[in-house]
Amino acid sequence: MTPSANPSGTALSRRTFIGTALAGTAATLIGAAATGFLTPKSALAQSNLTPDEALKALLDGNERYIAGRFKSFDEDKQILRDHTVDKQEPFAAVLSCADSRVPIEIIFDQSIGHIFVSRVAGNVVTPEIIGSLEYGAAVLGTKVILVLGHANCGAVKAAIQGKAVPGQISSLFPHLQPAVDQAGSDLAATTKANATIQATLLSKASPVLAPMVKEGKLKIAAGYYDLDTGKVTIL
Repeated sequence: MTPSANPSGTALSRRTFIGTALAGTAATLIGAAATGFLTPKSALAQSNLTPDEALKALLDGNERYIAGRFKSFDEDKQILRDHTVDKQEPFAAVLSCADSRVPIEIIFDQSIGHIFVSRVAGNVVTPEIIGSLEYGAAVLGTKVILVLGHANCGAVKAAIQGKAVPGQISSLFPHLQPAVDQAGSDLAATTKANATIQATLLSKASPVLAPMVKEGKLKIAAGYYDLDTGKVTIL
């Protein structure tokens, strides 16, 4: 199977499908909160960050990772485990590729309970991914969502090549096609374009996330992780 020959139609239909599917998710979250099913979160220092401060905390952690000065490894893991048994209050969410070379908590030097991570090959947005990130923002209180692409991404490379692939791998291609159309055969450029496109889609397609962004309660950004240097760059 090859990528769709009609990317504009694919992108439009995907936005329509996602918007329709997630309207129910929004209603469910709102209804659950109203009935008390989702109990209010208690405040922690990490949850009191502004969206900009939350993004800076991720990037500061990435600088520590690059320098080899880990802070999270020195934290008392037993205390963290005890604190997070009954609840979680992550300050950030990251949508990343499933690639094993991109260990999110390590590259941002964060520990237990700090980052709400969703992973899928190609870091693409699907109804399930949006539902997960909506939960992170609306219920858990994450202040920033970072869509993170990475160097030498196999999913993006496969979408560029457009060759026949086994099983359900080709299901990723329609999600990646808009980036291929925009940046062509340049793998790095297409990967960066894809991260930006997916972040934009997140901020517009979700009836839960879009108003939070508009009101300044949430920041959605795109980034690129260099496997060689370990650096995360905001796009």
